Amino acid sequence: MRSVTADDERDGDEPTGLADLTAFQRDILRLLDREDHRKGTAIRSGLEAYYGADVNHGRLYPNLDQLVEKGLVEKSERNRRTNDYALTDAARDALARHDAWIDGGAE
Repeated sequence: MRSVTADDERDGDEPTGLADLTAFQRDILRLLDREDHRKGTAIRSGLEAYYGADVNHGRLYPNLDQLVEKGLVEKSERNRRTNDYALTDAARDALARHDAWIDGGAE
């Protein structure tokens, strides 16, 4: 088995797998996987329904911004006040690889 070293880290603009994400960030990706192109308030509502607790602005939007920076979520403007969030192809691929790994089909 190969060990992971600092040399294995990717450029900040290059999408990585899901292993370096928090569970909260993976949950955001799962929400967008079920219903792509959501506004931030819809993502927050979905997370609150799952967690059974309030998700505040200061937690949600920095995590969305990190996912955008990692190339896993695309952020665009719906209108002057509302952003739209959607999965990138890299995120779909990463989710598929993660699911295959969970199912025991890939190592």
